[in-house]
Amino acid sequence: MLRGPVQRVHDLAGHAPAPDRPYHAAMSPRLAHHSHSRRLSVGDHLRHWRQLRHLSQQDLALDAELSTRHLSCVETGKASPSRELVLRLCEQLAVPLRERNAWLVAAGYAPMYRELGLDDPAMQSARRAIQHILDSHGPWPAVAFDRHWNMVLHNRMVAPFLEGIEAALLHKPLNLLRISLHPGGLAPRIANLNQWREHLFARLQQQIRNTGDESLAELLAELQAYPGQPADQATHLDGEHPGVLMPFLVHSPAGLLHLISTTTVFGSPTDITLQELALETFFPGDEATAQTLRRLAQDSGARS
Repeated sequence: MLRGPVQRVHDLAGHAPAPDRPYHAAMSPRLAHHSHSRRLSVGDHLRHWRQLRHLSQQDLALDAELSTRHLSCVETGKASPSRELVLRLCEQLAVPLRERNAWLVAAGYAPMYRELGLDDPAMQSARRAIQHILDSHGPWPAVAFDRHWNMVLHNRMVAPFLEGIEAALLHKPLNLLRISLHPGGLAPRIANLNQWREHLFARLQQQIRNTGDESLAELLAELQAYPGQPADQATHLDGEHPGVLMPFLVHSPAGLLHLISTTTVFGSPTDITLQELALETFFPGDEATAQTLRRLAQDSGARS
């Protein structure tokens, strides 16, 4: 997808190794406000996540198999929970691993889940496995991205999609949402841009509800300010299955490419980095697109 003079992107796009941040938790503005005035207690975390999940104390106590009175005492600081209870409440509230560490520390226990960047020596087996999955998806494009939608790994079929993107958008870390929706990115080339925007917004809103991550809410507000398509120019594709499959129609010098996007996450990770990692894989939506991508892969292989 080229526009004007282009510079090919062959390097492994991603960001620098993330420092260990075992105590950092994504917080809503309300929880963040309290953290400025005093250290957060485990009761603060409990109240925040219970309300985020729209559960009463009675409902959560029933799910976690403890008395409402005991849960109330933990939430108000009148009782100190055991480590096992902290983890049980986190499980019932589907608290992400990053925030579970914050709960444990607030309750006086050591953090349980590690956070290592993919460049850390201890993560090389995982990194190789992820890269193998992405490479094996060829000749179709595939990327891996972190919780803030920053690309950390990709296969070689992603590079053609980055050609012609404004240089400022290619500074690391490369944010996939900005690249997709910014006027200097892929947005002018996406035939079903409005449909694609709504799909990404829905995913991001769900992620914000699940994690309470304020930085994602700020990113969403930024993205929503980017222009969409005029209604009379918008294309809407059939075949959308929310949460499973999404059609993606994009213009390229090789022709109009009809792709289908799907996302994969890791099932039961014990590492924060892996839990927050997602794989976005694209498949051809028709035979013409499949042939074009095979040809692009052959051309790329011949140049490499």
